[in-house]
Amino acid sequence: MADPTGGPVELLAADRIQLDRVSTAERVADVLRTRITVGDLPPGTRLSEEAIGSALGVSRNTLREAFRLLTHERLLVHELNRGVFVRTLTRDDVADLYRLRKVVECGALRYAEITDEDLRRVHRVVDEAVEAAERADWVAVGTHNLRFHQALCELAGSPRVVDMMRGILAELRLVFHVMGDPQRFHEPYIKRNREILVALAEEGRERAEQMLAEYLDDAERQLTQAYL
Repeated sequence: MADPTGGPVELLAADRIQLDRVSTAERVADVLRTRITVGDLPPGTRLSEEAIGSALGVSRNTLREAFRLLTHERLLVHELNRGVFVRTLTRDDVADLYRLRKVVECGALRYAEITDEDLRRVHRVVDEAVEAAERADWVAVGTHNLRFHQALCELAGSPRVVDMMRGILAELRLVFHVMGDPQRFHEPYIKRNREILVALAEEGRERAEQMLAEYLDDAERQLTQAYL
């Protein structure tokens, strides 16, 4: 279990600049969600109201409302007489998440209207994953792979789809922690991300959607097996 007074809280202090003096619970929730997505708050981390409230400069009531919002998103869990913790997902959660991912991501590609600039933007996300791999920063590779899927969904031009994916990907990061060897899991998907983009540019949305569905099936299988 991560130390709530250590590294993650210090990182949150750096996020304080993102919050206005009249900070809202939604902004606080967004900061915490982002820290979960990039892997700074792993499953089982106890979230100290005092430490996090001080780091972000927000009231206890605001923080509790942010916790409530993230609990509703299945990212946090409140344990009676123990406090609030980052949620640990189950094998059933993995199956449900990937069922939803196939609906949302494949649907987003099906209805995407794609320009050359769109493709360049998504390619930059893949390039960032390559750079992280060259540094052997496999947590960052996982984050860039998540951002690749966010960028694909942005091609649909729907703010609702983008918002939905933000929550899905935060939950997915919690699943990634089950993998004992992050390099072995994340590295092959860098190449597959690029292959999907090539298919999108050269063969069309239908082929890219088919490749994405196969990709998601493979990832689900790997993660599900890690729970056995």
